[in-house]
Amino acid sequence: MDEILNETVTDSDLKKFEKNYNREKSEGNITFGTQFEYAWCLVRSNYSSDMKSGITLLEDLCIRHPDGKRDYIYYLAIGYTRLKQYSTAQKYVNAFLEIEPNNQQVIGLEEHIKKQIDRDMIKGAAYGAGAALVVGGILSIAFGLSKK
Repeated sequence: MDEILNETVTDSDLKKFEKNYNREKSEGNITFGTQFEYAWCLVRSNYSSDMKSGITLLEDLCIRHPDGKRDYIYYLAIGYTRLKQYSTAQKYVNAFLEIEPNNQQVIGLEEHIKKQIDRDMIKGAAYGAGAALVVGGILSIAFGLSKK
């Protein structure tokens, strides 16, 4: 799963698909295929702003072209996972698994997301405990100094 999540688009591919998308956009007729290819590249970019743009294009495709929804949902789950928006990614994983419940790649993505959520919860608890110890130490020192 890490290989899929860490795969990035080459600059040449991104430029090629962006050029095709912009050409069709200027002509006023963006095909579903061109929009999907460009969105797919953007979701695999190293830049979060590109990933968000790709997600927007994929969400639009889900509405306007339901025939491709399976692929769109998959890349939406990938995009949101790459952005570390795990709860939204999980919603798309669940939607995909309703369509295709035994897809091992998506089940692997679901496991990855759950591990990340658990890891974030542990980090949050550790930060909270550490902050409480620091505050407690400061208060102890302040209280000790005030008795002198």
